[in-house]
Parts: sequence; structure tokens; C-alpha cells
Amino acid sequence: MRISFIVIGLLFVNISFAQKSYKDSIESYLKKYVKEHEVVAGKDKELLSFFPVNEKYRMTCQFERTMNSPWFRMESSGPIKKNYRVYGTIHFTINDTPVALNIYQSQDLMTTKQYKDHLFVPFTDATSGEETYESGRYIDLEIKDILDNKVLIDFNKAYNPYCAYVSGKYNCPIPPPDNRLTVAIRAGEKAFRKSH
Repeated sequence: MRISFIVIGLLFVNISFAQKSYKDSIESYLKKYVKEHEVVAGKDKELLSFFPVNEKYRMTCQFERTMNSPWFRMESSGPIKKNYRVYGTIHFTINDTPVALNIYQSQDLMTTKQYKDHLFVPFTDATSGEETYESGRYIDLEIKDILDNKVLIDFNKAYNPYCAYVSGKYNCPIPPPDNRLTVAIRAGEKAFRKSH
């Protein structure tokens, strides 16, 4: 009987540790993100803020590859618009609502050794313009993240484009209409509150 209690106790500890482990790993990721931020410096780093880490926003999504997708110029916050194509679409359910987001591939980045496999998910949601940056947030992926037509998406890692911090200096891609969600995703980076 005592052994059973010990086993149950160990299982409970392991489950608790696993839950803390995910939260701790994301909090460490966000601390590193703040520390290494290339645009926000000094005391302004204290103004970077995030939703509380919530594991429900980390999900395995069904992936559907888009073959022979045409290149198009994605709208941006500045005069320079770059070529992207839809690499594929992810399907998932959030807050009991089925949704889809396109994953994009940059024509320019494909020609570089470091970023040739880079993929990009720009999106807006019901928090955009209120709790989060009005022009949307981004999630980065690589082709190798897609396995057996599935991909793990973690909105706790959603981040702001550079334009959220400095207006008029950067050309930040604006999420196309297909990536504008009506559901609220309260995860990841919040709006930067410093007045420009």
C-alpha cells in the first residue's frame, strides 16, 4: 500500500514538473527574446510585455501543402514590398472555432544559405489594435518543422514586427486578408506602449 502511495506521489510530481517545465521553457525563451532584441534597447526593454504563458495556445495543426503557388507582392508598412508565396495552410481549432492560417515563403530568403528553409506566419486576431499591435504579429517556422502533414504552432512565441517599436523606418509585411482571424489569441507579445 505504501509503495502505491509513493508511485502515485512520484507520478503527481512528474506531471507537475512537466507542466512547470513547459512554462519555464517559454519564460526563458521570452527573457532571451527581450535580452537580445535588436530594436528595443536599454530601459525600453522593460516596456516589452507578453500575455501569461498558456499551453492551450501551443497546438499541433494539420498542414496542407500548396503546390505551385504563385508569387505575389505582400503589402508592407513601407514602400518596399517583397515577393512571397503560400507554402501551405495550417488548420486548427481555437476557442472552439475552426480556423486556418497560410504559411508563407519569401522569395528573397530562399536564395540565402541561412534562411533558405524559413517559413513565416503573419496574422492578426481579435486582440489586434487593442491588446496587441494593430498590424499583426509573426511566428517563424522552418520546413523541417512540418512532419507527416502536421506542424506544432506555439502562439506563446508570437512576436511583433520591428514597425511596432519604430514607425516609418522598417518595411514590415502586413498579414494578407486570409490570415486575419476573428478569434482572440491572448498569447505571445502584447502591444508596445511607448509613445513614439
